[in-house]
Amino acid sequence: MKNFIIRAITGAIYVFALVGCVVWGPQSAFIFFALIAAGCVYEFGTIMNHHDDASVNRPLCAIAAFIFCSAMWQHQIGYGDYTRMFALYGFTLLYIIISELYRKAENPIRNWTLAFASQVFIALPFSLLPLISLHYDVVGNTIQYEWIYTLAIFIFLWTSDTGAYLVGSLLGRYVPYKLFPRISPKKSWVGSIGGGVFTLLAATVIWHFAGGLSLWHWMGLALTVCVFGTWGDLVESLIKRQIGIKDSGKILPGHGGLLDRFDSALMAIPGAVIYLMLVP
Repeated sequence: MKNFIIRAITGAIYVFALVGCVVWGPQSAFIFFALIAAGCVYEFGTIMNHHDDASVNRPLCAIAAFIFCSAMWQHQIGYGDYTRMFALYGFTLLYIIISELYRKAENPIRNWTLAFASQVFIALPFSLLPLISLHYDVVGNTIQYEWIYTLAIFIFLWTSDTGAYLVGSLLGRYVPYKLFPRISPKKSWVGSIGGGVFTLLAATVIWHFAGGLSLWHWMGLALTVCVFGTWGDLVESLIKRQIGIKDSGKILPGHGGLLDRFDSALMAIPGAVIYLMLVP
């Protein structure tokens, strides 16, 4: 019961912080996600250094992630000198490469690989969020912030997880077909399908109250997030299984680490961006 209460309180704070920052405005959203990206990158470096015989420069990689997200958000917002932010990000990446000449690490190639993997795997997805929610209004010559699209991605992820858990718990024993037993033995096909149904229901509710896209486009976005979010969860499960850990960290009591909470989003965000850009 104590663990359940701690988990519930942590989850409520996490949801409140994310929703509040996204709805409040683009500045608060970019600060929130830039900090999350930096924290996830630092956590990624920590588990790799402890379990994969690496010596990644965690603070520098985290700073690089924050700078990259800030540059992308500022570019879309039209706020500040974002070109210098991109230049600073490029300088940081160069420093990561050159610094291995002087660190005398046992495996500099592994450090380079993991450092740049953290930027592509973690920093890049969070930096793509402004492409979803920020749009230029030609008529009014202004930047429009439509927070519902960013928030919808996480609503779809949450409803997908909830639906998969509920349906899998109820019907898993009757339809015992595993989705990916080699990586995640608990995930089932029936649970995943149930999660997809829940996201379709969530898409219908969002379309009814928010509009923006047609119902079919909202449903297509929901299913895209559901599928790519499942892949994101499986990718992190593969990483943890490979290095032999249960949780990526302990920063969120009852929930594990930041990567444990945002693993699905790391694939769902790029998937959503691709969907919204390709589907007319």
